[in-house]
Parts: sequence; structure tokens; C-alpha cells
Amino acid sequence: MRRLYGICRRAPAFKVIIAALLAGLFSGLIGAMGLGGGAVLIIYLTLFTDTPQLEAQGINLLFFIPIAAAAVTVYAVKKQIKWKMTLKITLWGLIGVIIGMYFARILGGELTAKVFGGLLVIIGISEIFTKSEKRVAKRENGCYNKKE
Repeated sequence: MRRLYGICRRAPAFKVIIAALLAGLFSGLIGAMGLGGGAVLIIYLTLFTDTPQLEAQGINLLFFIPIAAAAVTVYAVKKQIKWKMTLKITLWGLIGVIIGMYFARILGGELTAKVFGGLLVIIGISEIFTKSEKRVAKRENGCYNKKE
């Protein structure tokens, strides 16, 4: 039995494979752009494959190691990475990971899934109703720059 949009039903193998391919493709594309493709993958894993939330998060982290490596290589070749700033952010990110793992363990899978869904809704609403000049980019000479 496969769970599709919250409804359990049998799905032909080819549909399951196509759904997995699309989830992987969209997660990789969005992740390579640095836009958080993990949300797509976690939604796919939890809704379509009945994977528990915490397990889906672990799969998501492993999935993005090669995706991130490829994206970093491309951005580094184009000299679009500020390495000093990246190091500082990464150190704080590691602290955030430790704190996040602690809270995920305390909250459990079900509540973690609800918190994750709530954050997605808040971020989505914010993106729809917030207009920021910093997010408006102009393509010029292969690089994105602030709007002039």
C-alpha cells in the first residue's frame, strides 16, 4: 500500500517510480539553487512512502551530500562563494544542527512533522506577501546583482 495525498491505495510500480524520480529531480534542482529542496523530499517521503518524519529527515540529509557537493563545485568555479563568510555561517549551522537534533528527539516524529509543516506555511505566506528589494535580482554578466 502506498499513501498518496493522505489516502492509502495501491499504486502501480511505474507510478511509484515516476513519483520518486520527480521528487528526486525537483529536490535536486531546488537544492542546487540553494532554495531548500529538502522540503520537497521530506514531503514526498512522508506523504507518498509513509516514511516516519525523523527517518525522512535523515534520508534527506544523506541525499543532499552529493547534491551540495556538485552545486558547491559549480559555484566555486564561478567564484560565487565567499569562503570566510561561509565558514562563519557553517560553524553556527553546526550549533543549530545539534540544538535541532535535541529538540527533534524531545518532540518526536509527529510533533516535529507538525512544526515542519507550520514553518513551511509561515515561510510560504511570508514569501507571498513580503516584497523586498534585496530579493529582486537582475541577471547581468552571468551573475545576480541587487536591483539597480
